[in-house]
Amino acid sequence: MPQQVMMLLVAVPSMLVAQETKIAPDLAEIAGHEEVDVIIQLADEPAFSARGRREVSFPRPPALNARQPIRDLQSIRGLVTRVTGASLASLARDPQVKYISPDREIRSTSNYAQFTVGAISLQKLGFTGKGVGVAVIDSGVYDNLLDMLDSVCTAGSYRRIYAENFAGDDEGTGDPWGHGTPVAGLIAGNGRCRAQRAGSVPAATIDNNPDLRLAGVAPEANILALRVLDRSGKGSDSTVIRAIDKAIWLKKNRPDLNLRVINLSLGRPVMESYKSDPLCQAVERAWKEGIVVVVAAGNRGRTASVKDKNRKTYNIDGYGTIGSPGNDPFVITVGASSDQGTYSLADDIMTSFSSKGPTAIDRVVKPDLVAPGNWVSSTRSAGATLNMDAPSRTLAQVLQDIPGEKVACTSRTSQYNLPFNWCMYLWYMGSVPSGSDAAMQGTYVRLNGTSFAAPLVSGAAALLLAKDPTLTPDAIKARLMKTARKNVFPASTTFTYTNPARTQIVRPDLFTVGAGYLDIPAAMNNTNAVSDKKAALSPTASPSTKGCPNKQTTCIKVTHESNSLFTTSSKDTWGSSVLWGDSVLWGDSVVWGDSVIWGDTTSSGYSLLWGDSLLWGDSVLWGDGTLYPFSVLKDGDR
Repeated sequence: MPQQVMMLLVAVPSMLVAQETKIAPDLAEIAGHEEVDVIIQLADEPAFSARGRREVSFPRPPALNARQPIRDLQSIRGLVTRVTGASLASLARDPQVKYISPDREIRSTSNYAQFTVGAISLQKLGFTGKGVGVAVIDSGVYDNLLDMLDSVCTAGSYRRIYAENFAGDDEGTGDPWGHGTPVAGLIAGNGRCRAQRAGSVPAATIDNNPDLRLAGVAPEANILALRVLDRSGKGSDSTVIRAIDKAIWLKKNRPDLNLRVINLSLGRPVMESYKSDPLCQAVERAWKEGIVVVVAAGNRGRTASVKDKNRKTYNIDGYGTIGSPGNDPFVITVGASSDQGTYSLADDIMTSFSSKGPTAIDRVVKPDLVAPGNWVSSTRSAGATLNMDAPSRTLAQVLQDIPGEKVACTSRTSQYNLPFNWCMYLWYMGSVPSGSDAAMQGTYVRLNGTSFAAPLVSGAAALLLAKDPTLTPDAIKARLMKTARKNVFPASTTFTYTNPARTQIVRPDLFTVGAGYLDIPAAMNNTNAVSDKKAALSPTASPSTKGCPNKQTTCIKVTHESNSLFTTSSKDTWGSSVLWGDSVLWGDSVVWGDSVIWGDTTSSGYSLLWGDSLLWGDSVLWGDGTLYPFSVLKDGDR
């Protein structure tokens, strides 16, 4: 990939200067006596057996302390272990060592949504994703979920067909935090079995009218639950990479599971180029092994400004906040829109919280597309930590809305399909009235975040693969982006905040909506072929002063790799203007808008995103710490 920027490293101890390209910037301040868990990527290619397995463990660099436990990370040819700051320099000098980074903390990042993306209409035609395996790498999936039974609700026929715990605790393979279960429900919940247990609508009515079900996108797909997040929603790079390793192994060695998709509704800030980031290297390996990887963009779109280590403030207005591994050009990165609680697309808007591109350091154009992620309803993990948080609304506020909720729940056009007096309790209080069927406790939950937009796209990938198993990850990404709806959102949406008081204007530009709004039926109808020699790589962006339309002084040039499927020719099947639409692309390769990020070269935000120093990786402070969650938002846009 061509170099787009120079990265400025600051405050690097003298002993590490010579090896700074091998050591992640956030390791530069580690004192010699301090111990830190690190991921070490090795330079040499591994040996493979005839069956595609590695013959032996990776070689250990001599500088490693033999007494420390070491785990192999197969997908990135790496190791995870604990070292002292004093050993970093000698490790970096080892020719076997390619890159050293901290084992960083990871956190996680929903039903009108299924209607607006076209899933329900396809289910009426029999497209259900049957037999396709989707790996949910998250906080686990509740192991007794009625909506995860087979299509006729046979007792014990759960479609959670594989589960493993990588979180390093003793809490099994369920979902103690409660994040992975709604993700899985949005992908593959069938809605039928829970409604049938409730007895509110006869089974025949449910079968003949999918509109009455609170179902996922691919209600006959199978779920593989790879738990990497603990009870508080935290994990690490190495746990995610180990789960990706297992997903790759299962694809190769367990064809009965038919694992074809990975959903990652989690992430962390970008700390280095995707070319060095161990998370990005792992997802690329999965992609190249034939697994579609879908990643949530992140929920930092409301970020007004950031500060560097010198306390200088940069106004970014949510731009440049895509998380890792969503910054990788191979994967499908998904932002969150709002369906406004209606079936119509006419009132849909972008959310305020959805992270925007370009990506830090590499300036990759992200997200790739968007899907509903604001107040989306899905399956709930009973008793999970996430559900124990204080509700976002008071009981008095909930009671005020119950009359309208009763109308929705008893409407024959409603997909909620629950007794009218349960809905608000289920979604806002996490329980149902006393005396109800115990199996109905905690039926559904209503959540916000890009975490719940990504699984809609994972479900779409499952539908495409069930229809045509020969499709490659690049073909699926290309079809989803080309067929995404263009020009859906209003020219601008204004959000007003009270703490602190400010106004934010969100525009549907290239770095906010990507290729557009997920349209599953259009993607299913697309038959354009994808060359095996081309990859569906998201392009990079850079500032330009030449050829800017409408007398703009500065605009953005989109640059594609030589092996990219997405060319700059508008006449090509996969041309840029075909994918991103004329509303954001002008001419062959130039993008422009009125945001200060690329319209005003004097703003501090412009300097941060496009300047040669590009301080993101090692000196920008993200609030009180360096981590942020891809979690549910208790205050989604209303």
